[in-house]
Amino acid sequence: MEYFHNHNNLREIEGKLIHDPQRFNSGISNSTRCVLVSGPVIVGAGPSGLAVAACLKENGVPSLILERSNCIASLWQLKTYDRLRLHLPKEFCELPLMPFPQHFPTYPTKSQFIDYLEDYATKFEINPVFNQTVDNAQFDQTLGFWRVRTTTTTTWSSNSNSDSNSNSNSNSNNSRGEEEAAVTTTTTEYVCRWLVVATGENAEVVMPDFKGLEEFGGPIVHTSLYKSGEVFRGKRVLVVGSGNSGMEVCLDLCHHNAMPSIVVRDTVHILPREMFGRSTFGLSMWLLKWLPITLVDRLLLIIAWLIFGDTSKLGLARPKMGPLQLKNLTGKTPVLDVGTFDKIKSGDIKLCSSIKRLMHQAVEFIDGSVENFDAIILATGYKSNVPYWLKDREMFSEEDGLPRKPFPNGWKGDYGLYAVGFTKRGLLGASMDAKRIAADIGQCWNSESRYPTSFDRSF
Repeated sequence: MEYFHNHNNLREIEGKLIHDPQRFNSGISNSTRCVLVSGPVIVGAGPSGLAVAACLKENGVPSLILERSNCIASLWQLKTYDRLRLHLPKEFCELPLMPFPQHFPTYPTKSQFIDYLEDYATKFEINPVFNQTVDNAQFDQTLGFWRVRTTTTTTWSSNSNSDSNSNSNSNSNNSRGEEEAAVTTTTTEYVCRWLVVATGENAEVVMPDFKGLEEFGGPIVHTSLYKSGEVFRGKRVLVVGSGNSGMEVCLDLCHHNAMPSIVVRDTVHILPREMFGRSTFGLSMWLLKWLPITLVDRLLLIIAWLIFGDTSKLGLARPKMGPLQLKNLTGKTPVLDVGTFDKIKSGDIKLCSSIKRLMHQAVEFIDGSVENFDAIILATGYKSNVPYWLKDREMFSEEDGLPRKPFPNGWKGDYGLYAVGFTKRGLLGASMDAKRIAADIGQCWNSESRYPTSFDRSF
């Protein structure tokens, strides 16, 4: 179907939308504001969404980003701990078309990365529409377009008697100056030819359901709410999850004189962040140009053994599969150590087996031991939320919310549907997909005759 190539076509689309009986069957009422978007709609204003928008602009294609939060990169700005730094060197984390400032360190801090993203949005004039929660997105076979429905909830207060001249019938029972609060919900339907899903792998927190959860009595928080170990000073804290976040939270707790323990439920690869003065990741990428992945894995493990020794003696058994092979197959990232291992070795961080049940300020583990804790921090990760709102069962798996096709083929679906930020390869993978998506849409955009100006019409 050609894109709004003349005024008559635009009026036809508007007419179909106004009189479409499906508006009522799908929950779209006549009061719903409808916006026709000339370019792609991008759901999510994280690094992936920003990268796509910038690459599209470079290809001459306008776009519209919808973001449920009130800022860009909400995961970084609102749900990360203070000591967080990029785990990989900055050259592997930059978004397309704009490198990091030269004065930034090799591993930028959280605040530096946020500044970089803000500058990125400014440079490419990316202005997301915030506070837009996407409830439903589906392809309309009749129209040949995507229909993306969002809701915005606004709480406001007004002085019930502040304008007596304009409202002589105001409630006389309300005293002067009394405020009334109201909540309004606005529904908007965006109609577009292309839909880019950029909500990523980390849209919703994963919260395990432990037996006895209500009995514990102390604070139980996800790392998305953890900022600093200062509030846990002198406390016995159990961290659940032995990935990069769990390990770094334990280190932060040590720096604030807390007493952390960490649950290690599975095998884990621990690698030094740097080898021979180079980043482990960068060295791996260089070696993969010349050697097979199995040999590179073997070299990495030999160097790790020389640095750490046999980690299994401390309770950190390694997977049978090498770290790079495991990452490619399952997406499980090795832990890049920044000092936590020394704390484990010294006994400042204690390793625990899997949890059997929670008790009053205590935890029973599957090995039968019981230990007392003042707080529990859940470093249990995040998951995709795509199945909850995208009414497409072909491109994304309903089980995990990730594209069914493995990298590098999971970025494109049918009917103008795209995905970015689901590669399990971090910012580097997101940048690769952003370029592919922009080139694909740009080719279609530039080859078709279309309505000559970008439009945003409501009715």
